[in-house]
Amino acid sequence: MRGRFITFEGIDGAGKSTQIDVIEATLKARGLEVIRTREPGGTPLGEVIRKELLSVSMDPATETLLFFASRAEHIAQVIRPALERGAWVLSDRFTDATYAYQVGGRGFPAEKVEELERWTHGDLQPDRTVLFDIEPEVAAKRVAQARNLDRFEKENLDFFTRVRNAYLTRAKQSPDRFLIVNSMQDKETVSDILRKEFSTWA
Repeated sequence: MRGRFITFEGIDGAGKSTQIDVIEATLKARGLEVIRTREPGGTPLGEVIRKELLSVSMDPATETLLFFASRAEHIAQVIRPALERGAWVLSDRFTDATYAYQVGGRGFPAEKVEELERWTHGDLQPDRTVLFDIEPEVAAKRVAQARNLDRFEKENLDFFTRVRNAYLTRAKQSPDRFLIVNSMQDKETVSDILRKEFSTWA
């Protein structure tokens, strides 16, 4: 039986990592094999690409191509093999992030991303996507308090407003796939919402 592919999206500071911890623990408690991964990254090559993407300024086309290079390796080495053996794959970001950050945020042409998407992963799409929605001003404060900022996290509020709007547009286009969670709520409230949702998915 094919496994399930669940992705988690949202602007930086939306609280994805904390809630992925909750879902991972919930699914493992039911005896399911769970593979937790991230983008960019997820493989040795992907982690090398991630380091460059988060630290080196580059042209939007270069940036987009590097994200898809990392994604191609990620799909081939981690995601598809895990799904084929029946595991649940939890990925912190996937292609929706490219539409949000590179198309929405940078203004990179959507049709080029669509072509790269078809080429890189064909008909593979997440079974469900959890979108953590938050006001950019609140997210920025959270990120600034938590860690040193990478070059994406240093972007201005207008950038993150565009990214957020792009995410919400994606969600409207695929309402059956997306679950939008208000991550302005306290962590435990969000965790409770997700536990209830995942109880119906597993």
